[in-house]
Amino acid sequence: MVVDIHPSTHPPLPPTTEDERLSWLRLLRSRRVGIATFYRLLSEHGSADAALAALPAVAAEAGLTDYHVATEAMAVSEMKAARKARARLICIGTSEYPAQLLDLSDPPPLLWVIGQAPALTKPMIALAGARNASSLGLRMARQMAAELSEAGYIVVSGLARGIDAAAHEASVDRGTVAVMAGGADSIYPAENAALAQRIPETGARISEMAMGHQPQARHFPRRNRLISGLAQALIVVEAAAKSGSLITARAALDQGRDVLAVPGHPFDSRAAGGNMLIRDGATLVRSAADVLEALPPLPAPVPAQGEFHLAEAAASAPVAPRARRSLREVAALHRDILDRLSPSPVAEDQLIRDVHRAAPLVSEGVTQLELLGRVRRQAGGLLARISGSD
Repeated sequence: MVVDIHPSTHPPLPPTTEDERLSWLRLLRSRRVGIATFYRLLSEHGSADAALAALPAVAAEAGLTDYHVATEAMAVSEMKAARKARARLICIGTSEYPAQLLDLSDPPPLLWVIGQAPALTKPMIALAGARNASSLGLRMARQMAAELSEAGYIVVSGLARGIDAAAHEASVDRGTVAVMAGGADSIYPAENAALAQRIPETGARISEMAMGHQPQARHFPRRNRLISGLAQALIVVEAAAKSGSLITARAALDQGRDVLAVPGHPFDSRAAGGNMLIRDGATLVRSAADVLEALPPLPAPVPAQGEFHLAEAAASAPVAPRARRSLREVAALHRDILDRLSPSPVAEDQLIRDVHRAAPLVSEGVTQLELLGRVRRQAGGLLARISGSD
């Protein structure tokens, strides 16, 4: 029963009662009913109940004999397992459903969510990479995830060992999303059980699979399309030439997502996939600042109702002597300074005029670049860019 149809840009009306949710669950869990078939049956018959009634005849026309739909008892059992795991069922068409998944040709009709559903509506960046990651790769993943989380992004990954786990660990305090290959309550691998228990406190574990379903190899590519689909961009940190991370990267490209990759040594097989992506046009990134520079800025947060008086008060309050700047602002300042410097010394006051920024801000940026080993101060208030600095 293969059907090449998917929902339009207008998702179906979501179920509004417990009985309707059970019917959606039964239809989706019925034998050989995939996502495309689910949407087609719902469209042709108007409701899940009507589709369930018609399904045996549809199956018979397709050559399937002795066909039975998923029973109500099966759906009720899954609902009970979800309640025990404190999972919520989110249906396509509701405000809680991640809007970015509507870009997919096969958005899941139902998602089980354990944790904070609002995390799914925030801007996300995905990280993927090797399970047998190097120490350097793990350090890179942790640093990127922590800084991207601090910059306002939800980090999404697959809770696998290696790069995935490092990304989740570094961002779990501010919120991270783990997309599960099995059920949302099925922790794999077992070594990440403690991390998996922490994630729902500020983020979420999600899955389109049935509660209690154990992951199998064929489920991971399906899971990977959701990792990339949820995110604005995918960052690959260490990946072999044939790996699940490259499957995720291909899915991201198909979905119109940005693909970025951290380069690695040509002799390290774990870097082969990332280097191939860069060769084929992926953006090379070495830090979270590079990632933020490559992406459009996040929209400014809208104050909640009742908070406008706080914003008005802040507008008239004295400016803090050293306001904390975002990674994007710092990266832009550093780029402007370095663009105007060369190995030939230039006066700092001339640099300030060329950069068109406040003197204290430029001086702060120069100091930071000094610490990074990219700018050198010379006698007479002169500044020079260190040769080889990029």
